[in-house]
Amino acid sequence: MPTKPQARQAGNLLSALPGGLGSRLMAQAKPVTLATEETLFLAGDPGDGCYRVDEGLLKVSITSQSGAERILAILGPGAIVGDLAMIDGLPRSASVSALRDSKLSFISKSAFETFAAQEPEVYKYLLRLLAARLRDTDQVVAAGSFLPLKGRVARALLDLAKAFGNDVGQGRVVIRQKLSQSDVAAMAGIARENVSRILNDWMRAKLISRLSGYYCIENAKKLEKEIDL
Repeated sequence: MPTKPQARQAGNLLSALPGGLGSRLMAQAKPVTLATEETLFLAGDPGDGCYRVDEGLLKVSITSQSGAERILAILGPGAIVGDLAMIDGLPRSASVSALRDSKLSFISKSAFETFAAQEPEVYKYLLRLLAARLRDTDQVVAAGSFLPLKGRVARALLDLAKAFGNDVGQGRVVIRQKLSQSDVAAMAGIARENVSRILNDWMRAKLISRLSGYYCIENAKKLEKEIDL
C-alpha cells in the first residue's frame, strides 16, 4: 500500500493541470519550513495562496465553538493545501498544522493570477477541481449522515491505511502514523468515548491490534463490512 499520499484524496489545482502548466506554475514557488506541531495557518486567516507538501505531514482540521476538533484530512508529500484561495480569495476555511517537520512550496495568489493571465486555459481545469471537491463533499456528507458509529470509525481507519499503511502479510496492515483515540474520533466525527468502546470491542474480536503505539488492521475485509452496513 502507498505510504505517503493524503488520507482523504480530493482534487487539487496542481493535479488538475497538465504537466507543462503545473511545472511552470511551480517554478514561481517559494520554500517554507514548518516544525512539528507548528501552525501553517488558522481558519479565518487571509487566503493569500496555496502550498505543496514536499516533505513531512500536515493535519487539516476545523474546531467548533466548544473547542471540539474535526480532522478533515492528513496530507503527505505531493498534496496541495489552500488551493481554493487561488480561486475565490476568501479567508481560510480550515486550520493546518504540521504533524512532522515539513517542507512546503508556496505559490501566492498574485503569482497565480499573473500566470493565469498568461495561460487562460488554466481556468478550464478549475472546473474539474470544483467538480472533484463537490464529489468529495458528497461522500463526506453521506458518511456522516448514513453510516453508523462503527462504520465511521472503520472508514477513518481504512482511509488512514490507504494513505499510511504498511502491509505486513496475511492481510494485516500497520498504519505507520501514531494516532490517539482522540485523533481517530476527530477523523470519524464522533465522541472519543464511542471510539474507545468500538476500538476495544474490535481488539477483543482481533479485528485490530496496537503494535508499539501503531494501530494494526488485522482483517481489512471484515472492517470494510462495517461500512457496508
